[in-house]
Amino acid sequence: MFSTVRSTTLLGVVGRAVDVEVHVGVGLPGFTIVGQPDEVCRESRDRVRAAFLSRGFTWPNRRITVNLAPSGERKGGSGLDLAIAIAVLVADEQIASSLIEPFAFVAELGLDGSLRGVVGAAPLVGAVRDRRVVVAAGNAASARAAGADDVVVASDLAHVVACLRGETEWLNDDTATHTTVFDHVPDLADVRGQPVARHALEIAAAGAHHVLLVGPPGAGKSMLARRLPGILPDLSNEQSMSCTMVHSAAHVSMPANGRVTHPPFRSPHHSISLVGLIGGGTAAMRPGEISLASEGVLFLDELGEFAPSVLDALRQPLEEGVVHVSRARTTLTFPARCLLVAAANPCPCGAGAPGVCVCDDAARAKYLRRFSGPLLDRFDLRVSVGLPRVEDLVDGVDGESSNVVRKRVVAARRLALERGGCPNAAIAVDELDRLAPLSVAARAVLRRELELGRLSGRGLHRIRRVARTIADLDGAPEVVGEVHVAAALRMRTSLSSLSGGAR
Repeated sequence: MFSTVRSTTLLGVVGRAVDVEVHVGVGLPGFTIVGQPDEVCRESRDRVRAAFLSRGFTWPNRRITVNLAPSGERKGGSGLDLAIAIAVLVADEQIASSLIEPFAFVAELGLDGSLRGVVGAAPLVGAVRDRRVVVAAGNAASARAAGADDVVVASDLAHVVACLRGETEWLNDDTATHTTVFDHVPDLADVRGQPVARHALEIAAAGAHHVLLVGPPGAGKSMLARRLPGILPDLSNEQSMSCTMVHSAAHVSMPANGRVTHPPFRSPHHSISLVGLIGGGTAAMRPGEISLASEGVLFLDELGEFAPSVLDALRQPLEEGVVHVSRARTTLTFPARCLLVAAANPCPCGAGAPGVCVCDDAARAKYLRRFSGPLLDRFDLRVSVGLPRVEDLVDGVDGESSNVVRKRVVAARRLALERGGCPNAAIAVDELDRLAPLSVAARAVLRRELELGRLSGRGLHRIRRVARTIADLDGAPEVVGEVHVAAALRMRTSLSSLSGGAR
């Protein structure tokens, strides 16, 4: 008459364990679900009943009450279907309760009783990884990537019941395949010329510094940005798990093994909304593009075309590495530890250079006002990317490959982690003197920049972090010298200078 079955529901990018309690008793026949289910979850009553009849099970012609505990949290999605069906079977004494105790059930039911995969399988299964989890074939790889001790696969409701009774075996793992793969990462050797921009890209990768590329159309800004993931280090186990949870919750493409092991690359269109970039929503709280790019690269092409309100919303996540999304009933935290790369034209017409640009002073001023100072201050590197020379395009040789540059990046990143436990861009202010000590000449250079008003307090700290990375790449891990500070200052030019300045 009463049963409890373990399942799970998705809240943002985190799975929450749910006890599906079912009572089958006297009264007018009916089916009620309580415990804050959303619309999709409430519709499970029709899917479950149709699955029963399609697979030859007897539907209880009595009063059925389903409680999703704990009742204080919202429940959503169709992943509770299978658990509800099993709980009804147990409460109606069609299967013994002792058979389901070690199991958790995460799958949607088709009207024919078949098991279907659900969105967010990795975080869902991660919430009940201490149980033997029953999933559909399409979710098997993601479920195992979540670290569950024992994942079993079934084809339909009748198959699940037969396996629980010991009448047949669970499906072979070979039937649970996932064919989606990531695109090949282009090689940095394809970029002809552009030594300054290439060096900036290497610094950004080594120290996890945000970078802004400013130049006319055709200079190679997008080409450079799309090759950045190829020189980044592979993800650690913790980073890989975090990325896998976010990508699974957002229902985006996953590798064949169900786990993200390489830095992701996201490039949203400039028409994206604030919710699409930052995350959130109403009925379902979904991660945004900044969270999908966490531990990888977020590339904003044509930065000047993004809505200023959308760009300003990036300021807090870039500083803290997380996004806090609050709604009336809940507050969620999404990861946002991404490396931001942005590309912008120097002016509305794109030419930028005096004598070539056709924009008047008012148009240029309006264009520059689209970029707030606090947002620009988040970019450690602001680099001008000019049109490549004809000699480089026609007669030039290939530059260094991504593999060669990546070795230097990995070595510099490892040095930073061993020294401070984090990439150089994340060095705390009170740790700079210990982890990035300055020579006397380097300190004098920074003092002069501060006195001239060309550096803010935040800018000073960012220059020191970038100089620390340059010193690591140069093999000078002890003291940051004048040459390293000077190189960092050259790569932090004001946007007005990058766009051609006053004419």
